[in-house]
Amino acid sequence: MEIKHFDDGKKGHFKAVEGDVQAGIMTYVWAGDKFIIEHTIGNPDFKGIGKKLLDEAVTFARNNNSKIIPLCPFAKRMFDKHEEIRDVLAQ
Repeated sequence: MEIKHFDDGKKGHFKAVEGDVQAGIMTYVWAGDKFIIEHTIGNPDFKGIGKKLLDEAVTFARNNNSKIIPLCPFAKRMFDKHEEIRDVLAQ
């Protein structure tokens, strides 16, 4: 499985693909030096794909000294559940 990242400076997404099948996508928009995770869609055939996409977003935020605002209910739930990723959570 490959996770591809697209960012045009205003918005972006992380997309997981396996062969020709899209396993999931997580979309975001920039708000200054923070980015807002808006939506996560996972293909039910790929269990755990949402967490993998969020892990990519967290790594991206850490590497770019950014913070994340999780408006997406899935991302919000994951930040509530996993203390180890809260270092990139916008306050």
